[in-house]
Amino acid sequence: MDTLSPDEIARYKRHILLPEVGGAGQQKLKHARVLVIGAGGLGAPILQYLAAAGIGTLGIADDDRVSLSNLQRQVIHDTGTIGELKSQSAADAIARLNPHVTTLRFEERFSPETAAMQLSGFHLLIDGSDNFDTRYAAADAAEAARIPLVTGAVGRFDGSLTVLKPYESGPDGALYPAYRDLFPEKPPEGLVPACAEAGVIGALTGVIGTLMAMEAIKLITGAGEPLIGRLMLYDSLAGRFDMVKYRRRKPKA
Repeated sequence: MDTLSPDEIARYKRHILLPEVGGAGQQKLKHARVLVIGAGGLGAPILQYLAAAGIGTLGIADDDRVSLSNLQRQVIHDTGTIGELKSQSAADAIARLNPHVTTLRFEERFSPETAAMQLSGFHLLIDGSDNFDTRYAAADAAEAARIPLVTGAVGRFDGSLTVLKPYESGPDGALYPAYRDLFPEKPPEGLVPACAEAGVIGALTGVIGTLMAMEAIKLITGAGEPLIGRLMLYDSLAGRFDMVKYRRRKPKA
């Protein structure tokens, strides 16, 4: 691996001081290539914290443009970027934050048709989308590519996240669960309203998005225990975190 420059050593000093990360872990972050689906409520803090952490290459997949109603939660954008493509606005913000990070922009929506092209060359996928079609497409694509997936969701005052590596086995020899072991089928149309219909508290996306960035850093550096087979739930009104364990479902006879 390339050595860290003096500027990078100074920039990431607080990481390097951590025994769980150190110089070797920071080099892993530098050489990591991470694709983030969505530059919105979840994608904003994910991209900001991964850029600040020194991820070498960040892919941004988003076909939307910045609107005024986004700014209550999508903090990577600002009033001056209204009307711009979110992928471009986010890339510009990342460049201002950390010039050592390379960004790759994908202005097509992540889907089964675009997944292989967009995922090519990336080591990790993070899904910050706001719809089930994209979530299932992300889960299928990451499993096919045999790369980890960090996925999260928010609604009104609640959020959740988990990590998926269904192509690997755990200590007991059993395969880790897949996305459909957690959510076998998409909910009926209209059952789960979008935030544009139901609303969402802006700071909630910061909480869940930052936790998703933390899971990505753990996966890349090898620090800690990722949320594999565990769904973390956050109730912002109660100020409570809960954990739900889940396993691979047995095939139907």
